[in-house]
Amino acid sequence: MNSFGQKLKFSTFGESHGTAIGCLLDGVPAGLEINEEYIQSELDRRKPGKSEFETARKEEDKVELLSGVFEGLSTGTPIAMIIYNANQKSRDYANIKDVFRPGHADFTYFHKYGIRDYRGGGRSSARETAARVAAGAIAKLMLDKLNVSVLSGISEVAGIKSESFDYEKAKSSLIYALDETKEQEQKDAILKAKNDHDSVGGVSRVLIKGAPIGLGQPLYYKLDGVLADAMMGLNAVKAVEIGDGVLSSQVLGSQNNDAIRSDGFETNHSGGILGGISNGDDIVVNVYFKPTPSIFKKQHTITKENEEVDFSLKGRHDPCVAVRGTVVCEAMAALVIADMILLNMGSKMDGVVKYYN
Repeated sequence: MNSFGQKLKFSTFGESHGTAIGCLLDGVPAGLEINEEYIQSELDRRKPGKSEFETARKEEDKVELLSGVFEGLSTGTPIAMIIYNANQKSRDYANIKDVFRPGHADFTYFHKYGIRDYRGGGRSSARETAARVAAGAIAKLMLDKLNVSVLSGISEVAGIKSESFDYEKAKSSLIYALDETKEQEQKDAILKAKNDHDSVGGVSRVLIKGAPIGLGQPLYYKLDGVLADAMMGLNAVKAVEIGDGVLSSQVLGSQNNDAIRSDGFETNHSGGILGGISNGDDIVVNVYFKPTPSIFKKQHTITKENEEVDFSLKGRHDPCVAVRGTVVCEAMAALVIADMILLNMGSKMDGVVKYYN
């Protein structure tokens, strides 16, 4: 279960403190211009150690393309990419070799497999998401040819909510803040938690513009269902909303319905998806991250022998995992939309005829 997608499918490999992480992306049509500088720029947005709001772990996250590209173009064969780990400090985890960290996957991985890589969580570490970003960058290159864009930013930190959403401004923010008037307050909340040896949660808001009508494969591969699946599969994500999400359950149908006019929808409470199919409007996804479980306060837990102990964590960790997580949300959304577009090519007979003629 290390793969995602149908027509555009990727598999990832590697662990946090292993030699490398990487992915194999299959289904990319031949002839797509593969801009390696762009792929690297996307990884640079996610890489650690860029500011005081992130983990101090320094990784260059230099991506290498191993296959599937010739003279700058995709060949239609699987594209393999690898990112070598260079700044592991496995000794920081020696004190938790036989201890389960609260809020982490240590307990469940051990009981499921009977073994776990305690060095930074191994396969369960968010380090793996760099490979997803690399795959997502290629999906974005595909979408760019179709005038579809995927944007994201942080709309909430520690309960401090944005009142406006400026996706261009978010690109230049150290925490990818969508609301300039709330940014400093959100930054202060992150630093306060960091200085208190604690962490805070946050919300990523993903916006997909230009997606055509008709994406989604009812009944069991609906667009909103797959988007939710993609986001819930990310580390620390505990909830996903499409459009108004939870708010939809608190209003009347007359308030929630999006009236339709000849030039489009009057509102977008649905988040651009009806019946699991895109309706041509902007697709909006809100992704909720819990506080980073790696904190430096003394905590109660148990050992593998079920002995109760107190322990203090060492290492380098994000005080708000949502900040770098929003880049990964963006990548996963791009992969879903690109996959859905490829799936949709055969949904109408005239489309099939046009394709083959």
